Amino acid sequence: MSVNNRHARTYNQNHTPRKYTPGKRRLSIYWTWSYPWETQRDPAAMENRFSTMTEVRTVLWPAYEEPQWSAAQFLQGIAGTLELFHRSTLSFQEIAGEVTGHPVAVFQRIDQAGYKQPIDERILADTDTLLVFGLDHLPSEQTAAPQEIEAIKDWLKREGTCLMIGPHHDVGFVEDKKQQQMEYQHHGDALVPRQQRFGQYTRSLMKAFDVPVINQWGLRPALVKGTRDIAPLTAFRDLDQLGLLKDVPTLNFHPHLPHYALTNDNGKTLRVLARQPIDLDRPHPFTAAGNTEFNCLLWLPPDNRRAGDIVMVDSTNFTTLFGGTESLKNFWKNIATA
Repeated sequence: MSVNNRHARTYNQNHTPRKYTPGKRRLSIYWTWSYPWETQRDPAAMENRFSTMTEVRTVLWPAYEEPQWSAAQFLQGIAGTLELFHRSTLSFQEIAGEVTGHPVAVFQRIDQAGYKQPIDERILADTDTLLVFGLDHLPSEQTAAPQEIEAIKDWLKREGTCLMIGPHHDVGFVEDKKQQQMEYQHHGDALVPRQQRFGQYTRSLMKAFDVPVINQWGLRPALVKGTRDIAPLTAFRDLDQLGLLKDVPTLNFHPHLPHYALTNDNGKTLRVLARQPIDLDRPHPFTAAGNTEFNCLLWLPPDNRRAGDIVMVDSTNFTTLFGGTESLKNFWKNIATA
């Protein structure tokens, strides 16, 4: 899913607000990380950091051995890996832009230039769907401030808004080294440390908005036997009033996806729209407890406190780092038009 960039690239500029167009949604991506904190982590650290680009090139050799990935043209440290995340959402941005007629705005909590951008009216005023990508490591202590919570609460009172919360995995959250090793061997990604805990910012949002969910584990999806294709979702289409799963039999393959565990729900405030079968050939504590699927797409309909929807799905479903399919494109279009 390549992107042919037809426009000159800009950097480090103020956002230009998008005008409201009836029937055309305006989407915004919000990366919850502090780019400086993440990129300046010690590469010798064994836990809770992204891989360096050099490690990516080593593990995935020769996938990144073209000149454009060399030190002369691309960052080789952790910053290079974060830029891969940015680049991996370009296909989604292109498709969403074509569907809506609006460019997708992209914000970072603290960006490369050190500017901090909380979620406030500068983001929300011209946004109909806000996608919050929870890829901040827990030790970086990113938490939504009270002013941000109030701003989002006010925004969700507006008819037609949608808050998508996407905390990533929580790998190795216990100190038991045997269990950490089992988790590591289950997902099989040499670029993920034995402990990699994500999503403090998104967890603070879930707490503030009474979303009875916690992101757990990093689970490897099952494949269709004899193929490299991800196994179809167990979808509850009768509950999918937003049409998120229209023409979507599968989501994106990623070797370590979070389980969105329900913590306290009466079955009325939250609806599980889809579960993903797990690779049962690779032992894991979650499957040892008898589980064969994990929650991967959730919806909280509007209630008496908000007119907008809340959706939960992992942020990697909007990237192409691990490939992409026609089904995934359909999911993007559904998100852009829901």
